[in-house]
Amino acid sequence: MQKVAEVIVDVPTMQTDLPYSYLIPQALEDKIKPGMRVIVPFGNGNRKIQGFVIEIKDNISPTETTLLKRIEAPMDLVPVLSPELLELADEMRRTTLAFKITCFQTMLPNVMKASYDKKVVVREHCPQTIIDDVFDGLSELSWELAEQQGKLPVIMKLRQEELVDVVYIVNKKNRAKTARGFKARLSQSELVEVKASLKPNAKQQHLLVDVLLMLDGNAISNSEAKELYELSAPAIKTGETKGWVEIVEREVQRDPYANHSFKQTYAATLNAEQQAAYEAITQAVQERQAQTFLLQGITGSGKTEVYLQVIAEVLNEGKTGIVLVPEISLTPQTVRRFKERFGPEVAVLHSALSVGEKYDEWRKIERGEAKVVVGARSAIFAPLDNLGVIIIDEEHESSYKQEENPRYHARDLAIWRANYHQCPVVLGSATPSLETRARAQKNVYQSLYLTQRASQASSLPTTEIIDMTEAETFGKMQTFSRHLLEKVHTRLQRKEQVVLMLNRRGYSSFVMCRDCGYVVPCPNCDISLTLHMDSHSMKCHYCGHEEEIPNTCPDCQSQKIRYYGTGTQKVEEELQQLFPEARILRMDVDTTRRKGAHERLLEQFGNHEADILLGTQMIAKGLDFPNVTLVGVLNADTALNLPDFRASERTFQLLTQVSGRAGRGDKPGEVVIQTFNPEHYAIQLAQRQDYERFFRYEMKIRHEANYPPYYFTAQIIASHPEENVVAKKMYDILLGLKEQLSDQAIVLGPTPKAIMRVNNRYFYQIVIKYKVEPNLYAYLRTILENNQAEISKGLKLSVDTDPLNFV
Repeated sequence: MQKVAEVIVDVPTMQTDLPYSYLIPQALEDKIKPGMRVIVPFGNGNRKIQGFVIEIKDNISPTETTLLKRIEAPMDLVPVLSPELLELADEMRRTTLAFKITCFQTMLPNVMKASYDKKVVVREHCPQTIIDDVFDGLSELSWELAEQQGKLPVIMKLRQEELVDVVYIVNKKNRAKTARGFKARLSQSELVEVKASLKPNAKQQHLLVDVLLMLDGNAISNSEAKELYELSAPAIKTGETKGWVEIVEREVQRDPYANHSFKQTYAATLNAEQQAAYEAITQAVQERQAQTFLLQGITGSGKTEVYLQVIAEVLNEGKTGIVLVPEISLTPQTVRRFKERFGPEVAVLHSALSVGEKYDEWRKIERGEAKVVVGARSAIFAPLDNLGVIIIDEEHESSYKQEENPRYHARDLAIWRANYHQCPVVLGSATPSLETRARAQKNVYQSLYLTQRASQASSLPTTEIIDMTEAETFGKMQTFSRHLLEKVHTRLQRKEQVVLMLNRRGYSSFVMCRDCGYVVPCPNCDISLTLHMDSHSMKCHYCGHEEEIPNTCPDCQSQKIRYYGTGTQKVEEELQQLFPEARILRMDVDTTRRKGAHERLLEQFGNHEADILLGTQMIAKGLDFPNVTLVGVLNADTALNLPDFRASERTFQLLTQVSGRAGRGDKPGEVVIQTFNPEHYAIQLAQRQDYERFFRYEMKIRHEANYPPYYFTAQIIASHPEENVVAKKMYDILLGLKEQLSDQAIVLGPTPKAIMRVNNRYFYQIVIKYKVEPNLYAYLRTILENNQAEISKGLKLSVDTDPLNFV
């Protein structure tokens, strides 16, 4: 009887989205486990590809296995995906219609998807006899050589006994970080004999032997030896020459926060509302209840302190926790607060880390060295065991939804993992999404409210709306009302800080000829180019096309080429003219491209090295600066006119969130909202921070228009270089849909997308609104399967079963 592994191969197509059976070589029968990656032959010829083992079948008769191919080799010593994550991949495949292999790869850090070399490294407590027999006396062995010498079964047994580790070394620049070091080549008794034979004045050699005796077979880096024991490099070289020491390369774990100092903080006294929320959540932790809580608290109400104390209780129970935040810009302050409270038990996972840092943080979690994971959307896949709580801060944020396959929402996966571990999920927000708030109203989620600011000295800011159709502006500068400028001037005189938000980056929205009206377009997309003065270029924010700024109109050769609209670069320039003494920081995609830029800018502002923080929506949420007493929204209308039914909701959320940055200390705060739509209900209710009234008004509109949360939605998008091809395909899909759906379903389209042409491809969409459609998912999968044959013809097709963006 033989063992067979069921393997999902790394070929992302519908035809291969099922397990293939492979024989497990006898030498590896007890080593191959579900969740491991393996190398398998696939198709004709000598093609070798990666695969994931999802199941082991025992006692398969020889007659059943005669035609099966064999697993070539394992890629891991232990499973990289736990049984839980293997099950979660099944759920993702079903709900997002993605390939299973794509789901697996999404769960792992990029280093494990790239091309890489591997080596087996001896752990410090590995017996010398094993090192001599298996590793020929060396401290490491390349994976390739171990495979050639037939040592993998032995090495896998040693890994199970925790005597060796496997280290992934990414090719090119993403290599494992190492430091040169040494350890004893001689036994303890031999070292004692060496010491006795040394001359009394050979002080460095005496010191070297003492260090080797103290290390007792363990390794130390050269830099550590110099720093801790003042051991010189020549002494180490002498030890190598005389055969006392073995030179080794020690892997150094990359810690993105190694150069940060975190001052220990302790639990603050909770007010009555915070205490009630804390007790409800920790009771669910203790009783192992998979309850979802909506923690709805006004800005500055102390939600983070509740999170911290809940995590403390989770750790006290011997469990682990995940904390998700939506933006990289939020991560520095959130990480600092958790690191200050829980120290090295915190691991961080977000896209601003290097590939190597992210991999090392992932391994720290996988080895059980971290108990708390703080990060963005993908941190929901953190390989933690025994989860005690999952917290999603600013749960309404659209960044929790992945826009490419697999199109998962972190909130849905959090609830799935919470059910698996029987633990609570906490969804925190001052402005919950309508879907979440509606579920809380129906008692699907349990509501917890924080209606007061945590600091008794702080209060909600007063808010003014400025009608820009009537407001007096300053000279040719149409960006600022005089009223807002006066308030900025007052704050600067008082040495207080100002936050200004404009949700548009770049210098100007577009460049237009005043004679003929020509607007400089992107040659690949149906959108105008944006001016960027820092690079002296015109850029497309969709396809990345870049060209020089024209001096004359390309159409009529007129000299009257002018910049229209306003971006953050232009506003920064105007502010410097208006307030030459003010220190201004700009925070947008362009100024935060470099690693650590978010943190440096926020640290500068927090240290009062700047008076004005100007930025896009990335400055609207989560930032806590007590000296900020004025927030100005330069144009509240940027999202209002988008052809998206969530436009009003997003405007209300953004205005409420950015308003909450003011008055968080003991000084009163003010907010000035500039708008061309002063009577719009989203702006009026954001002024009053009246979420409940906004919720009721918006729900009424959604009900009348048959949109979520009253209906589910699905979106089919197709694209092709020729418009007639994609239009015909979508009409064919529409005809098939009508046969599968009931009369209760509502189908919109097919219609061109709001920006129809992007990167020389034409985009069409169909939107389906429904309540119960048993045949829908099966038919959507059939559409994707049928499209596989048309990919070679240039047609691309995607399905989003829960779209957040319709623009």
